[in-house]
Amino acid sequence: MNTLAYDGPGPWILFFPLIWAAVVVGVVTVLRRTGIWRGRRGPGPWQGTRAAYGENSPIAIIGRRFASGEIDEDEYWRRLSVLDEQFGRTAGKDGAA
Repeated sequence: MNTLAYDGPGPWILFFPLIWAAVVVGVVTVLRRTGIWRGRRGPGPWQGTRAAYGENSPIAIIGRRFASGEIDEDEYWRRLSVLDEQFGRTAGKDGAA
């Protein structure tokens, strides 16, 4: 009597290293995106948008410069539109800057 146990594991054995590789890549990706483990290269590209918010953000700086009179309204809107493209904000002239 010949059973499948004597034929060896078959081609399915090739999927186990792929599954382990997917698990390792998934864990590393989750750890890098959450900021727990940043690797050797520093922050990833998804963390570049954090500077768009807060007291020292470029948008807040040009808002303070406009409020103090260093730049006029046209310069303010021109610079704000460039920053909106870079940081992905969608607020227009009617929204709060």
